[in-house]
Amino acid sequence: MTQQLEGKTALVTGGSTGIGFASARRLAEEGAHVFVTGRREAALDEAVAAIGPARATAVVGDVSRAADVDRLYAAVRARGRGLDVVFANAGTGAFATLEETTEEHLDAIFGVNVRGTVLTVRGALPLLNDGASVILNSSVRADDGVPAFGAYAASKAALRSFARTWANELKGRGVRVNVVSPGTIDTPGTKTIGAGTVPAAARARFAATPLGRIGRPEEVADAVVFLASERSSFVLGANLYVDGGENQV
Repeated sequence: MTQQLEGKTALVTGGSTGIGFASARRLAEEGAHVFVTGRREAALDEAVAAIGPARATAVVGDVSRAADVDRLYAAVRARGRGLDVVFANAGTGAFATLEETTEEHLDAIFGVNVRGTVLTVRGALPLLNDGASVILNSSVRADDGVPAFGAYAASKAALRSFARTWANELKGRGVRVNVVSPGTIDTPGTKTIGAGTVPAAARARFAATPLGRIGRPEEVADAVVFLASERSSFVLGANLYVDGGENQV
């Protein structure tokens, strides 16, 4: 069977663990060569080894730093095939009520989630091949007002808004911009939910899905592959929820 992304080049930020790693692996399984980036070199090396060195290239860096993003795209440019898929996945989150919110809290979350995504997509522009797919990783938390998660939710809502604007700005090049919005997914970032470090109201909300379970990274990765492939050729500016019905029913 023909692979959906044979001969394509993809980039996944935050690609060493969780949704990012699962997506990088699935994109590679569909034939793409995948650049993965993140801040931890050892974790990136493990990810590339698991995906297969012939199918993946690791570039260590922090997407909130312009110099690191420039270095990432220098590596992509050196390969000489441009980019067909960009999954701007890197993100971070922390809990703080409005009263507890500090400048440092805002800077940490908006620096990675918003500035990092803007730098990632802006930096990709000269390398995007005609018909490329850009996918932003938002969240159902952008919609539901979970207490003490305001900065994270606002940062993810910003990505939804950017996607609409960028879809209009890039459609003339045949570049499609879409969003995937996961619900609660079993990743390293959610391991503390049952350990008492997450507010009780948030724990209750995160555990309640119509399907009766939280999601797997691979389930989000399948949605990413769909948005990356020609099977979503008539999908533009959309927000694809992968949340087990958490915010839908």
